[in-house]
Amino acid sequence: MAPLAIPLSLRRQAQMVADDFTALTGAAVDATELLTGRAALLNIAPQDQVSAGGATRLLPTRDAWVALTLSRPDDIAAIPALLQTDSVEDEPWQPILDWAAVNSAAQVADRARLLGLPVAVLGETAPAPPVISRVGPSQTGSLAGALVADLSSMWAGPLCGQLLARAGATVVKVESSSRPDGTRSGAPEFYDWMNGGKLSYAVDFDDPEDLIALVQVADVVIEASRPAALGRRGLGPSLTPARPGRTWLRITGHGTAGEKAGWVAFGDDAAVSGGLVGYRGGAPVFRGDAIADPLTGLHAAAAVAASRNRGGGELIEFSMAAVAAGYRHCEDEGADVIPVPPAAGLPGRDLGADNEAVRRLVAERADASC
Repeated sequence: MAPLAIPLSLRRQAQMVADDFTALTGAAVDATELLTGRAALLNIAPQDQVSAGGATRLLPTRDAWVALTLSRPDDIAAIPALLQTDSVEDEPWQPILDWAAVNSAAQVADRARLLGLPVAVLGETAPAPPVISRVGPSQTGSLAGALVADLSSMWAGPLCGQLLARAGATVVKVESSSRPDGTRSGAPEFYDWMNGGKLSYAVDFDDPEDLIALVQVADVVIEASRPAALGRRGLGPSLTPARPGRTWLRITGHGTAGEKAGWVAFGDDAAVSGGLVGYRGGAPVFRGDAIADPLTGLHAAAAVAASRNRGGGELIEFSMAAVAAGYRHCEDEGADVIPVPPAAGLPGRDLGADNEAVRRLVAERADASC
């Protein structure tokens, strides 16, 4: 199994966050397992300017480096528009490298963002703590027995939900019945690691009555969509009737202020935006595997636990790029680590397997609050 270049100082800093979570919840967490677990499950590692998963590349431009991710069918379909050409070869990266080399980093990023592509300029994001706002009345409560509506997908949000489940919360994994979490179509062991132990609830996002009912009785809501996407469906911390003590967690790639609210991000390009890279021969290289994802998921879980401890009633907003930026000055000494496989856990549930159970739970909670 190939080692991952993750500095010892970074792992120690992340373990301090994990220890804070443990102190609040009693659930033991190994930060190195979180940072390296997917690489261990899939036996992958970055290859210098190519990410561990292979979908993100570091590209030199005229004046700086950028990271571009092509992981979704829509990303691939946008390549001709990105390069302003009629068609692209089956292997698009060389034409993209050639195009980036004659443009500035700002030009590359601006055009990619215009097309909705996940892109980042190296080091463009400064470290910043999560933004915490009061959105409802407080009510003291722990995570044990709390109801969590996990509306997120992929890695950072689901990892947060997984850690809350380890702390004793009842976590409902919410997915669109027509477009489920993309990790379902990937390696099942990764989906299971992120979502084992959660109830599976499939809903129609275009007719969100059931989803709204769940969110109204939840103690914690996890969402990782761009805010406008949920707002169009009548969901959001300011749109949903306040529940005493509810903590609403919002994870975005680059924050919710101004144009950044619309920027798409994945773990590898978000890490580059935060400057969390290594260097080899003077050129930046990827550190770890989509490292902004597990770091954000860990920080988010600790923040939710702390919020519950002080009474909740809060909106907590994390930017993955800003989380990554908080680790960019970690020294390279002791950088290599052998990936740690995740401990065995419960398998993820089939899509919608728990719909009836969740509806009963929602009804019971709604009756109890009347």
